[in-house]
Amino acid sequence: MIVSHISKVEGVRIETDQIKGVNKKVAVSPKEGWDGYVMRVFELDQGGYSPEHTHSWPHIMFFLEGNGVLHLDGKDYPVEKGSFAFVPGGKIHTVKNTGTDKMSFICIVPEEGDV
Repeated sequence: MIVSHISKVEGVRIETDQIKGVNKKVAVSPKEGWDGYVMRVFELDQGGYSPEHTHSWPHIMFFLEGNGVLHLDGKDYPVEKGSFAFVPGGKIHTVKNTGTDKMSFICIVPEEGDV
């Protein structure tokens, strides 16, 4: 069991040649007793983006703040606070912050998807 606030969760900064301005926070995982799943919060700086990628597992996204684009299966979808998406396994996708402020979203994956 856990009751907390995301501001108390230590994040991991992710910067590579394919990832820009991303901070990842693991909020709930098997460590807290949620076997098989992980809830992460991603924060993207202005202009930040995730890599274009695919994997076998599905995931759920819920956007908390900011404005951006979810590129999914060849189409661009505008996203903002309150937007959500189900991304099936095997679909190419990426997220980009196109707004003027930070963008953040919850991403829930099966345990093997927390890489």
